[in-house]
Amino acid sequence: MAQSGSQLHVVTGAFGYSGKYITRRLLDAGHRVRTITNSTGRKNLFGDAIEARPFNFDDYPRLVESLRGAKVFYNTYWVRYNHRLFKHADAVENTLTMFRAAAEAGVERVVHVSISNPSEDSPLEYFRGKARLERALAESGISHAILRPTVLFGKEDILINNIAWSLRRFPVFPLFGFGRYKIQPVFVDDLAEMAVEQGQSRENCTINAVGSETFTYRELIEKLARIIGVRRLILPTPPPLAHFGSMLIGRAVGDIIITGPEIKGLMAGLLHVDTPPTGRTSLTQWSTENAATLGVRYASELARRKDRTAAYEDL
Repeated sequence: MAQSGSQLHVVTGAFGYSGKYITRRLLDAGHRVRTITNSTGRKNLFGDAIEARPFNFDDYPRLVESLRGAKVFYNTYWVRYNHRLFKHADAVENTLTMFRAAAEAGVERVVHVSISNPSEDSPLEYFRGKARLERALAESGISHAILRPTVLFGKEDILINNIAWSLRRFPVFPLFGFGRYKIQPVFVDDLAEMAVEQGQSRENCTINAVGSETFTYRELIEKLARIIGVRRLILPTPPPLAHFGSMLIGRAVGDIIITGPEIKGLMAGLLHVDTPPTGRTSLTQWSTENAATLGVRYASELARRKDRTAAYEDL
């Protein structure tokens, strides 16, 4: 348990995915942790070890108070796609508000989770929004570290888990095109380790958070099929047709499996960078160790957004 004289660190979404791993490492290091979250009532593994406060985007003074006294603010807040319940544009404005509040509250350091290959000139709103936030943080004057993960994998993962789920259930796996574009999955706890390490620094930096293995998308699907022990036809497919198929499955499970912009970003190679790996855990090793459970249950993005009480792994 953290000592009364330990540093206070604030993490967004400690009951969710990457925020949970960052929180665990901070607690293990003896720090006090406060989370700001949309899910103050969500089941969590930390009990009374951390304090939970709502985001209060509509009550700026309370947001400032939630950040006051923190040495470091770790921001993992974002939304994957536009939906009637949430929008990229709102996520950008809310994050800008948090950066302003952090500065006003006297936070010494911000560790911000971005995305690989952000660009304000990108035709994809996700990557434009992330680039705008990076620029705003750089211009804020706050000491900061920007982490740029590709795609995360881990126990509560969506993308890798749901690929395995599809491989377990359907005889054919349609690729988007020929699947020659590259992807570098990074383990969520490796990202958390980088975040906590950067929380101890005061040097401004931007780090590509990429895993130890690089695959083409087709190689990734083939490897996951072998690991979970299934033989499937992996079929090159026109992207609109493969997307349509994913939409039909999405309707059946009550979720949005993948969006058109996400497919474009994947096929454009935006989940790959030409820098050395920064994560140590290989997807091959982790998937092999978790083969018995990987993809057994579908992981729903919308269920996580709608149910703010159940833990992610229970959804």
